[in-house]
Amino acid sequence: MKRPLAASLLFLCLLACLLAPGAARSEDLVAGLSTDLIEITSDFTGAEFVVFGAIEGTDNENPTVTHDVMVVIRGPDVDLTVRRKDRFLGIWINREQIPFSGMPGYYFTASSRPLNQIANPATLARFQFGSANLPAQPLVSATPQEIAAFKAAAVRSLEREHLYGDAPGGVEFLSRTLFRARIPVPAITPPGQYRAEVYLFRNGDVVSAQSTPLFIDKTGIERQIYNFAYEASLSYGLITVAMAFLAGWLGYLVFRQRLH
Repeated sequence: MKRPLAASLLFLCLLACLLAPGAARSEDLVAGLSTDLIEITSDFTGAEFVVFGAIEGTDNENPTVTHDVMVVIRGPDVDLTVRRKDRFLGIWINREQIPFSGMPGYYFTASSRPLNQIANPATLARFQFGSANLPAQPLVSATPQEIAAFKAAAVRSLEREHLYGDAPGGVEFLSRTLFRARIPVPAITPPGQYRAEVYLFRNGDVVSAQSTPLFIDKTGIERQIYNFAYEASLSYGLITVAMAFLAGWLGYLVFRQRLH
């Protein structure tokens, strides 16, 4: 008789926990991409893909609970050299430079609200949300002030080229649980493996996350030239110089014939 009584008490305790008003619910998200491969061809002028998903197990009727979704697209890391120009004898020349490593070649965020309204600065810095929180390893010694200034200049340059960007309100909720975000891909986007990361926030805290790979790759003759340039750089350089010399020589012959 003791075992049935104990089982009944355990069941009643579990039922009370489930029916309690403040009981915590497990929340998760499921996300996907409209495509996982973007091909760069000779006539590539840019593209766009969609990140879509659904939130599971949310308590949407509780007014004290706020949910937000953030989509982060990170490209492959690249090496960047930032130069500072100064005026010398009436001419602008490069005086100082700091090379960086570890910065993504493409970075884009889309969120249901501005980042500073979704989470506090500590959370944004811990998860590296926002271009200001991206890691950047200087390859030369410099003061923290110089590193911060040169890194900010690198971010501004990448933003002008539309390789870095953010879209507050770019995550559109189609219903209480369904969402989507449109991600632009500029024509100069570097090829490589990307990561599409989706984060679910509950009252400013990350409660679920998902990461999906995305590939941006050259195809056709562009891919062959790209591989040849990296796998046989010396031969590629010699052929390029020879072609430039041949083009110049042919232009000279044509110009001389027209003079005569």
